[in-house]
Amino acid sequence: MTRIDFYVLPENGSSKPEAVTCRITEKAYSQGHRIFIHTKSREQAQNLDQLLWTYKQDSFLPHALCGTELADDSPIQIGFGSEPNGHCDVLINLSGEVPGFFSRFERVAELVAGDDDARQRSRDSFRFYKDRGYPLHTHQL
Repeated sequence: MTRIDFYVLPENGSSKPEAVTCRITEKAYSQGHRIFIHTKSREQAQNLDQLLWTYKQDSFLPHALCGTELADDSPIQIGFGSEPNGHCDVLINLSGEVPGFFSRFERVAELVAGDDDARQRSRDSFRFYKDRGYPLHTHQL
């Protein structure tokens, strides 16, 4: 069964979802996982693509945008609006909604931003997963 982890960012905005996404991605990649980062828009996907190249000078996170030539072979895929091609076992969800394909992953990371709107959407997602019996874990960052 898919494990769901909620990462609750501080309300003061000191942690940005994209930066936390990079940290989670780096950790999952170092453990040998294949990751799909599901964004809410093409713009967010492109911004995250750029951020992953510059996240740390001493690290390399091989990634590609879905729909590009390298995406299917990349251990880290970034997309929006549809599920990835090929096998990925970790989903990092930045879309603000539960994607219909989440259950194909072993783990799902849901980031909870500090604003009221994002927190309410995350509560709705939490209830959705809980009502269906998924194992839930919460991490206060």
